[in-house]
Amino acid sequence: MKKYILKRILQLIPTLFGVALITFILFNVVGGSPALLVLGKNATAEAIAEYDHIHGYDKPLLIQFFNFIGDLVTGDWGESIDYQQPVLDVLKNGVLISLSLTLPILIIGTLVAIGISLICAAFAGKWQDKIALAGTTMLMSVNYVIWVTAGQYFLAYKLKLFPIWGYENWTYLCLPVIIGVINGLGGDVRFYRTVIMDEINKPHVRTAISKGLRPTYILLKHVLRNSLIPITTNISLSIPFLFTGSILLESFYGIPGLGGIGLNAVNSSDIAMVRAVVIIGAILYQLSNLISDIIYAWLDPRVRME
Repeated sequence: MKKYILKRILQLIPTLFGVALITFILFNVVGGSPALLVLGKNATAEAIAEYDHIHGYDKPLLIQFFNFIGDLVTGDWGESIDYQQPVLDVLKNGVLISLSLTLPILIIGTLVAIGISLICAAFAGKWQDKIALAGTTMLMSVNYVIWVTAGQYFLAYKLKLFPIWGYENWTYLCLPVIIGVINGLGGDVRFYRTVIMDEINKPHVRTAISKGLRPTYILLKHVLRNSLIPITTNISLSIPFLFTGSILLESFYGIPGLGGIGLNAVNSSDIAMVRAVVIIGAILYQLSNLISDIIYAWLDPRVRME
């Protein structure tokens, strides 16, 4: 197990180097002059030359790239023009706020989806299963924007059950969390139900049934446990978005998380912030793959053998 984990960590190094290289090319070569994006098209040649000199853009690309790598490693990610603060300070505050929104959505949504999927599997083909499938189809048919605006209008504005906009305490997160859970529930239930139904028809489950074991024990011990690998894959794909935030929810409900920060950075041409958000998202995606692979190895010894 230790050798497998070490091997996966070593494989991560060239991948992260490739991410840094692609990011550098996109922002320093393909994207054009950073000075023009920041200063505007009407900037004078002297102002552009001064900006390039201060930020090192007048040096050869190879030197710029190694300086870029050095800044990433040392934590010097530049200063946000929009917030007038170091980029890492802005990111730290935004990540914590985004996690307070997205983490409950992931945990509650996953538990509810798995629970409904197990009920569907236990009553496959019966009215409970049919109602769940009809409900998930309806959930998947409604656009995310409709859920967000309808929830805000009816539950917050009309019924006054929740705050409409802002981020002052935990009550301001209740409605966005509910909307986030409802939006993802349809697809998750469909996926988890398919995985569980595929596992429930395997020989070892039929053997457990023939032995007279309790249905609840069979579902939890034999079916759910062996279904955890595809479930883990689905969850791991959501991990990067936990940190980068939900742009739609944060924008509509006035939550100052990383999603809103990234959107504002794009609108205001805050290059340092946009680049940081891109890098953070890419790194988190790779780390989530690493974590999921380690979980695979823990759940299934055959992964370590391969």
